[in-house]
Amino acid sequence: MAFPAISCLVLTLLSMFISLVLAAPTIYNVVSFGAKPDGQTDSAQAFLRAWTKACASMQPASIYVPAGKFALGQVIFIGPCSNKVNVMLIGTLVAPSVYTVLGNKAYWVLFQHVDGLTVSGNGILDGQGASLWACKASGKSCPLGATTLEFTNSNNVVVSGLTSVNSQMFHIVVNACNNVNMQGVRVIAAGNSPNTNGIHVESSSSVTILNSNIQTGDDCISIGPGTTNLWIENVACGPGHGISIGSLGQNQQEAGVQNVTVKTANFTNTQNGVRIKSWARPSNGFARNVIFQHVDMMNVENPIIIDQNYCPSGGCPNQASGVKISNVTFQDIHGTSTTEVAVNLNCSSGNPCSIITVESIMLTYKNQVAKSSCNHASVTSSGSVQPVINCL
Repeated sequence: MAFPAISCLVLTLLSMFISLVLAAPTIYNVVSFGAKPDGQTDSAQAFLRAWTKACASMQPASIYVPAGKFALGQVIFIGPCSNKVNVMLIGTLVAPSVYTVLGNKAYWVLFQHVDGLTVSGNGILDGQGASLWACKASGKSCPLGATTLEFTNSNNVVVSGLTSVNSQMFHIVVNACNNVNMQGVRVIAAGNSPNTNGIHVESSSSVTILNSNIQTGDDCISIGPGTTNLWIENVACGPGHGISIGSLGQNQQEAGVQNVTVKTANFTNTQNGVRIKSWARPSNGFARNVIFQHVDMMNVENPIIIDQNYCPSGGCPNQASGVKISNVTFQDIHGTSTTEVAVNLNCSSGNPCSIITVESIMLTYKNQVAKSSCNHASVTSSGSVQPVINCL
């Protein structure tokens, strides 16, 4: 009489086991596809073979990159995929040492048209960009350089724990993506490395950058046209050029930037702290609904700056920026400036900044209260604000 009960139990356990097996992600080790962790052999094709399998999997799949150094030429991972893919990077990816191999390419590692992607682990991407930086410093004709890691036209992306070192150009780019969560990222490059922005976001929505440390030669985080609903929190920057919205207005027809929050950030020995900059040219662009709050500055050249007269090439004489800047809040910002003018609001004569709010500001220069400069801006102050900001 007990046999039917036992049979039901066996069938139940079997069903549970099958469900667990089907739910467990399939793991593809790149070494099994021919990748060599010797730092010399180009393993790009092996990585692509692993990607093809993982991307086609009908259940969640993982690509595993074990410890070791894997040399890679340019590699492009293209979706859409049949299910979620997790790239678990434990080892180090090494770019070609000869900068001309990647120098004229836009990117080194690219993920494109992928929905439900996770790139995680404590692995390193080594762009080996120092030789290209030296070329640029010499005044020779040099390639522009490649971005180390780019995500484009992708949704529901998680990036966690990665380190990018010595990129030729930008370290990480998020372009035309939606719902991206980036946390625990480290960026390392020399303070004089040109155009090595740490994280660049453009034409993307609902991007979050958390708990990251960025040391580089250009903007720690740069925010380009078309960025909406960006949240940045607990980020350390330095050396670098700060966290910048812009440059905006390089083109006359350009998407704007809105709903940006930068919260709990630290800047150490940087050129800028929090910045908005636009070209001195006609444009329909804008930056609005921006909050910079709970920020510490240590030896920062321009702690708070809006610059609407950006024109490095000299190609915009006697023009005013068309970019409209409004609803910007600077709140609870403290620390030291290496220049006397710690707050510089240099807005457009044609489109003055409107609804600029400053609250609880204390910035010093050589142990004294710093100074401010303000042009073409409507500013409201509350709480203790030092330096005092007077706009004409």
